[in-house]
Amino acid sequence: MSSNNLDNLYRQVIMDHYKNPRNRGVLEDGSLTINMNNPTCGDRIQLTMKVEDGTVTNARFEGEGCSISMSSASMMTQAIKGRKVEEALKLSKIFSDMMQGKAYEDDIDLGDIEALQGVSKFPARIKCATLAWKAMEKGLQEEEQQ
Repeated sequence: MSSNNLDNLYRQVIMDHYKNPRNRGVLEDGSLTINMNNPTCGDRIQLTMKVEDGTVTNARFEGEGCSISMSSASMMTQAIKGRKVEEALKLSKIFSDMMQGKAYEDDIDLGDIEALQGVSKFPARIKCATLAWKAMEKGLQEEEQQ
């Protein structure tokens, strides 16, 4: 597949998650709640997660922001559901490395998340893509400290 066709495919995946977000909403059942924003562009997210026996059993988000930010939140919530906390944090590290243009472990299937790898070419948009992931890290780290 040519680079141009791949870019178009990735754009379509990002726009699909933006227009049809997965896991949009709030968990009400005593879940972790993390609120974060990106003051440079105005993106904001409220992430709620349920962690049981060291596994992220559910994750949902609410917020406002650009297509990159909201698509990333949609993809992230899909990716972490059903994963052990350690796996979710590892996935976040892989995503962070990908956003910084670094080599990253590819032993985990990134699925739709790979569509965001082109964001690394636009430094001003990296914070948009990583906002939900930073919220997830913060929430899981707080959960581990309890």
